[in-house]
Amino acid sequence: MGSAALVIQTIVSMPFDENSYVLSLPGQSECVIVDPGFDPQEIVAVLAEKQLSPVAILCTHGHSDHIAGNGHLKELWPDCPLVIGHGDAGKLTDPVGNLSAGFGFNLVSPAADQTVKEGDVLDLAGMKLLVRETPGHSSGHVVFVIEDSQPPIVIGGDVLFSGSIGRTDFPDGSFEDLKQAIHEKLFILPDETLVLSGHGPTTTIGEEKRTNPFVGLGEPNV
Repeated sequence: MGSAALVIQTIVSMPFDENSYVLSLPGQSECVIVDPGFDPQEIVAVLAEKQLSPVAILCTHGHSDHIAGNGHLKELWPDCPLVIGHGDAGKLTDPVGNLSAGFGFNLVSPAADQTVKEGDVLDLAGMKLLVRETPGHSSGHVVFVIEDSQPPIVIGGDVLFSGSIGRTDFPDGSFEDLKQAIHEKLFILPDETLVLSGHGPTTTIGEEKRTNPFVGLGEPNV
């Protein structure tokens, strides 16, 4: 994709203020949908307005607020592959595993069409997305890194937030695993790298390295 800047559309879904994303290159009709939440009709409206066609639905992990729209989108685009990390694929069809049962409803997503693992590279809509496994919030959580965007971008799900991190008190959560993943997989990226988080505003790797109260490294020595 060269040095082209991505076009990023953010759709915030209630009731968890979850961020779904539509990513495309300028002037291109193909797009990638990330983490469809409870308002898939808003995603559909964005695609119609921008005249975009999805080539993949990516899920960073299998919690209900990030997969709730999968079924609706697959009904509209049945040939559009649903992609998730191999470790969280089972959560898609398991209401206990995807945490919906704990909130009083049983959400079942379509099953994955493709699973990914550490080091895989997806070539979608003119973008190359590098897969990094980042457990801790969910045992099978992955992030997608677009290194050749300007600036680079991490589609981060619920790993790293602006001034915070993903919860680690779920059955398969681990603060130590999450901290290790952030330090070893994300903090090695350039400081200007944008982090598209699953909740809240966009941040940068540099900002979180300096100031994040949970996993930050503090101000660099000068």
